[in-house]
Amino acid sequence: MRDSDPIAVDASFVAGVIPARRKDAHKRDNGTVCVVGGSRLYHGAPFLCATGAMRSGVDLVFIAVPATIATAVRSLSPDFIVVPLPDSKLTRGNVSKLVSWVQRVDVFAVGPGLGAQKPESVAQALNQMKGEGRSLVVDADALRPQILPSLRKASAVVTPHAGEFERLFGERLPDDLGGRLAAVTEHARKAGVTVLLKGPTDVISDGERTATNDTHSPAMTVGGTGDVLTGITAGLLAKKVQPFEAACAAAYVNGAAGVEAAKELGFHVTASDVADNVATVMKRFDRLS
Repeated sequence: MRDSDPIAVDASFVAGVIPARRKDAHKRDNGTVCVVGGSRLYHGAPFLCATGAMRSGVDLVFIAVPATIATAVRSLSPDFIVVPLPDSKLTRGNVSKLVSWVQRVDVFAVGPGLGAQKPESVAQALNQMKGEGRSLVVDADALRPQILPSLRKASAVVTPHAGEFERLFGERLPDDLGGRLAAVTEHARKAGVTVLLKGPTDVISDGERTATNDTHSPAMTVGGTGDVLTGITAGLLAKKVQPFEAACAAAYVNGAAGVEAAKELGFHVTASDVADNVATVMKRFDRLS
């Protein structure tokens, strides 16, 4: 790890990261995201991720899920474009169809609720998705060591919790913050990717810079808040924020949204409550150019 102290992400940092919206902006100018995930068991995860992306202020969000759950996902909201995939596996043909169907997408967010996949197939899918300068956010079931070559030096963020970090990088994280800072920084440097480690203190690094985020609520242990975080990260990348800055700002916004939800509901929030408060937090940073 570098000798300098980590950046402490705060509202001032986020204000300097989120771009102003042009007064004459048109649809797609503020970014387009496609969430790829879902399975027979998990249809809520990609929806929560998509909500996080939409509430971050992008203009269009697609949700690509297996056809067997597409109707269920579509029924949750009229705000998203649901793309039914022919099957639940990220085969080369499946992904080729997806990329051709959702043209001009800025970011693919891959993994929420995805279910078991062949790691090599996920790596190939990411290679196909990152073409033409698109960015990637990878989470949950997609986090396997085989994907790392596909992400190296790409515009990409991985968003593991401690268990997923161990599966992805083959190292069990120490309990102390100093040890986690060192581990995240080192693996981000070796892999050539931005890592957003979720935890009581989020640790973010691109291998050169490292940051921490302590803005959270204890209520955020509820399942699904990480999916919302993945969506916010994707949304900021779609706005052309660089991966390290996008990951830092997303961690803060997600945590602050949890704080807002807990003000009203105490320790009884759901991930949907957190997602619904993303706009409340993002509004603080609204400005026009």
